[in-house]
Amino acid sequence: MTPQRLRELIAHGESLTVEFKGEGRAPFSDRELVEAVVCLANRPGDEPGWILVGVEDDGAVTGARPRHEGGRIDPHRVQALIANRTRPALTCRAELVPLEEKTVLVIELPASRMPVGTADGTYLRRAIGGRGRPECLPFHFHEMQAHQADRGVLDYATLVLPDARWEDLDPLEFERYRRNIRESRGQGDATLLDLPDVELAKALGAVEANHQVRVIRVLGLLLFGREEALRRLIWPHEVAFQVLSGTRVEVNDFFHWPLMRTMDEMLSRFRARNREEEVMVGVLRIGAPDYPERAFREGVANALIHRDYTRLGAVHVQWHADRVEISNPGGFPEGVRLDNLLVTSPRPRNPLLADAFKRAGIVERTARGIDTIFYEQLRNGRPAPSYERSTETDVVLVLPGGKPDLAFVRLVAEEHQAGRILGLDDLILLNHLRREPQITPAEATRLTQKTEVEARMSLQRLRETGFIEAVGERRRGVYRLSATTSQRLGKTVAHGRGRGIEPLQQEQTIQQFVQAHGRITRAQAAELCNLTSPQARHLLSRLVEKGILVRQGIRRGAFYVLASKNVDVSKSDLDTSKKSGWPSNKE
Repeated sequence: MTPQRLRELIAHGESLTVEFKGEGRAPFSDRELVEAVVCLANRPGDEPGWILVGVEDDGAVTGARPRHEGGRIDPHRVQALIANRTRPALTCRAELVPLEEKTVLVIELPASRMPVGTADGTYLRRAIGGRGRPECLPFHFHEMQAHQADRGVLDYATLVLPDARWEDLDPLEFERYRRNIRESRGQGDATLLDLPDVELAKALGAVEANHQVRVIRVLGLLLFGREEALRRLIWPHEVAFQVLSGTRVEVNDFFHWPLMRTMDEMLSRFRARNREEEVMVGVLRIGAPDYPERAFREGVANALIHRDYTRLGAVHVQWHADRVEISNPGGFPEGVRLDNLLVTSPRPRNPLLADAFKRAGIVERTARGIDTIFYEQLRNGRPAPSYERSTETDVVLVLPGGKPDLAFVRLVAEEHQAGRILGLDDLILLNHLRREPQITPAEATRLTQKTEVEARMSLQRLRETGFIEAVGERRRGVYRLSATTSQRLGKTVAHGRGRGIEPLQQEQTIQQFVQAHGRITRAQAAELCNLTSPQARHLLSRLVEKGILVRQGIRRGAFYVLASKNVDVSKSDLDTSKKSGWPSNKE
């Protein structure tokens, strides 16, 4: 730890991974130190944790007091104290760092995958308290289970329910599970269809059975349990469907049903409220719903699969006038963050439950449900879904509604019909460009959550297929919609072509347009580069002087072509050109 790095930690203040322990008023006892270590070890996330002894709550550096004989602090003895008084024994690193003529005792703690307590049985955890600040709170047993589930150490769905009996499971729910497989169009596990109820439950890991059922796990009750048994044995499980109009609640229904029945109910209510617009693509009618069903289905399934069943609180499906919100108790599993949602490997909080949903054909077997949610939203002309409101205790998915961009829906459908299927990265970048004038490689990297090399490859692919065009130098350049794509999306050709671009960029833009369309008029050049008519005339004249373009025709019928395509054009050709997609092509 360098003094500069220590200053940075202090400047950012206390957090879930950094705790200040000042000794300005009184020394910090060994017991208090060990409890602080235990608390910070039981924190969310996998980043290193830091205890800074000798730094006050306000960030003032008062220095650490001597802890050992001779008026000194021995970091090795501090490490030994922590290892001896924690269970399981924690290995940490302690060091003394000089700062502002004081000495700070810095203790670095790795994240612990198992709950850690003091040798005398005190368990604390680091969390945001009621005052909105990081605090040390009691660490209860059910919270320890959630802690382990977050880190992939424990699958809560595998836990045994000692009071559960086979009679607590509903035969109708077994048949519902089989029906889901049959209706999944080959996505489900058809080998489960002919199994009797006990063998089906056994195959899913929901029960332990030999000649008779000996043990029923949490998974068994979540999938097949009767409502009364679920209320009695897994009481945190609850799902709410709410329809909100401003601050008024129009529908407010809560369910304690098994998960397959809950999914059916949510989809039934969704279909009853979801409207659809249509767009013609050739002779086909393509639907553009308020909310894509596949996105909604994956969102609800993810909330049920990944929720923390040890925490109080319901999974909420809230239908607003302009959006649908789906939230569940339990933050993202360890390693999943907002900036890597699209690229991180699947990390289900309840792996056995996730597998049961996949084998029923309800969710993608590739475990890339978030990709499906993003793809379906964008493909249907909607803004991208958002997880921005998620916290360490809850995951919140927002599916924006509103009027769809039918031109974007048509473009995607036309490309699909032509055998040019746009991928998720393509849709993310085009969605950005249909709303913003341009995009940089850095923005593309952030949006796709890929490396810069991969983002540049995606941009280059869209450029090669004519969707976008590059402006400026390779390294510092930007990308914007091509003129053809702008037309297909119903935007002016000037979209993304603001004033102030360099003359060289203007010349490149003109050349690219002529290469794509064969010719250009002064009016088109003015719109393309957002110039006045005299400025456009000067720009075209400059390209003629350089030998890049040649002027054809006279007066209002004049246009410009590449020098290599200098051809004579009859008056009838000029009249025909006025019927193209460009209005009034006047110079």
